[in-house]
Amino acid sequence: MRRIPERKVDIGPEATLTLEAYADTIVPGEKRWPGDRAIAGVSTGGGAVASGALDLLRWDATGIHDGLEDLASRVNDHARAHAEKTGLTLDPAVPPFVSLSYDDRVRLIQDLTTPGHPEKDFWVLLSLFCNMAYDSAAHLHTADALAAGHPGLTDMGITQPDADGLWRFKNSGYGRQLAQPHPDTTPTGSPA
Repeated sequence: MRRIPERKVDIGPEATLTLEAYADTIVPGEKRWPGDRAIAGVSTGGGAVASGALDLLRWDATGIHDGLEDLASRVNDHARAHAEKTGLTLDPAVPPFVSLSYDDRVRLIQDLTTPGHPEKDFWVLLSLFCNMAYDSAAHLHTADALAAGHPGLTDMGITQPDADGLWRFKNSGYGRQLAQPHPDTTPTGSPA
């Protein structure tokens, strides 16, 4: 079987900062350095960005990879409109969405994801992928993500696999074994 190679798209620095700010609004984390503008720093530990949200978004398996520059541009346009509507002054040194405070980022994303908004599907999909980077590390092999200290999987208490790379559960979910394995079950757990 021939494996189809995976591809990650490249995006520019403005789109990167904007999408990092968006991802950080969905699953906040702590600033990576004191002057970090994309990460609002309203939470401790790693959020979506530290969990690899940009790597996941840029991966061609998502289906939105080729539209990331456009999504960043659109959310920046919405940030400009939000600033005009609310009387905010944006910092021209960073993209408009990045210039917003965390609370204004949240309000804007709430508006964009509200039922009836004409672009709702885009923003909900983008938000779901940001969550996915944190809560499942979909762009990484789980064992590799855990070995690297993936913030989301670690925060959720996902355990390391056994030495052979497989996960086994020493205690059954109900506190007792529910059934005996079939006598013909192989040592690997497969039916004979």
